[in-house]
Amino acid sequence: MAMTDPKQLLTSVFEAAVAAADPELTIRRHLPAKPKGRTIVIGAGKGSAQMAAAFEKAWDGPLEGVVVTRYGFAAPCERIRIVEASHPVPDANGLEAAKLLLQTISGLTEDDLVVALISGGGSALLPSPAGNLTLADEIAVNEALLASGAPISAMNTIRKHISGIKGGRLAAAAHPARVVSLVVSDIPGDNPALVASGPTVPDETSRADALRLIETYRIALPANVIAHINSAAADAPQPTDPRFARNEVHVIASAAVSLDAAAEAARKQGVETVILSDAIEGEAREVGGVHAAIAREVATRNRPFNKPVLILSGGETTVTLRAKGKGGRNSEFLLAFAIGIDGLQGIDALAADTDGIDGSEDNAGAFADGSTVSRMHAASVDAKAMLAGNNAWTAFNSVGDLFVPGPTGTNVNDLRAILIR
Repeated sequence: MAMTDPKQLLTSVFEAAVAAADPELTIRRHLPAKPKGRTIVIGAGKGSAQMAAAFEKAWDGPLEGVVVTRYGFAAPCERIRIVEASHPVPDANGLEAAKLLLQTISGLTEDDLVVALISGGGSALLPSPAGNLTLADEIAVNEALLASGAPISAMNTIRKHISGIKGGRLAAAAHPARVVSLVVSDIPGDNPALVASGPTVPDETSRADALRLIETYRIALPANVIAHINSAAADAPQPTDPRFARNEVHVIASAAVSLDAAAEAARKQGVETVILSDAIEGEAREVGGVHAAIAREVATRNRPFNKPVLILSGGETTVTLRAKGKGGRNSEFLLAFAIGIDGLQGIDALAADTDGIDGSEDNAGAFADGSTVSRMHAASVDAKAMLAGNNAWTAFNSVGDLFVPGPTGTNVNDLRAILIR
């Protein structure tokens, strides 16, 4: 039974979640009608290259286009150009990619079709500073947002008000062509306008909302950035703008669907499974502590769920940077979790980003169990000190418990799986 090999079970659950978001399956179900004119494919995100490759296979007519993805996440395409740029902090390649996307959709007619392949990570991959702002300004904003602990929805509301391409502006630039957006959601709640800051999907948030969020999360931004957001130049097009009237938006993969697939995979192996939520947000270490409390309650008191049981959750936590350690939100979540279950037998957990990368290292996340903290101590690593220093990667690396599946080609948020035997 898979219960005798917890890591194998947890890995299979992760693989099932990723498979449910496979672009080759999801894109075929959402192919748009062929246009009278040209078909142009554009895209941005950590899963955009695999989405482009899948679209090429599924589309039996002529097409052309360009998408941008993270360095190392490219996939072979014959007709769609793949550009790589930096994530999570923008760079000059991303700036050129944004210009290239705008050039690719210029001069289209109402007979043309633009297919936008959007996935998480597109915000950083499409820097396009508005007005008198510069790439350095956009980098400063991104770094401040990443360190703020603000939820992804707040970050993207702010990002779109300093951009010349986000907040529906890319789709507006394609007018009068029809734009069909195929979105892989990494946003709790699956609002497509927030994925990659919505380059082809407008929403109703205003610059006043952006300023309120900056104040709420005490985000220190350059004075010229604040001045821009205070100006009418920061206003983004609204969903009622007639340029969007013929457009379509389809969320083709999400955390909810992937969690259901993960649960089904576990049940097929004889493990009862519960899903807490697909939209959990908050400080990673605090969410880790709450999950640890639930796991302890099940392990010691057989409530609120009967063991054996697999507890799943999704969503996207955040990390407020307190130091310059190595790690990401999944490894930080799991280190707090490991501290919370220290010494308890029969609990095994995996926390991983479904795109295959957690933070800036090459791991998607890590494994933990009741012996993790003591094994770290034996390796001369203080788990609590590592957590205080945002150094979860170093902690899990010291005991060989990093989870490194490589880029997956999709991105439907984080997967947390806790097995209580």
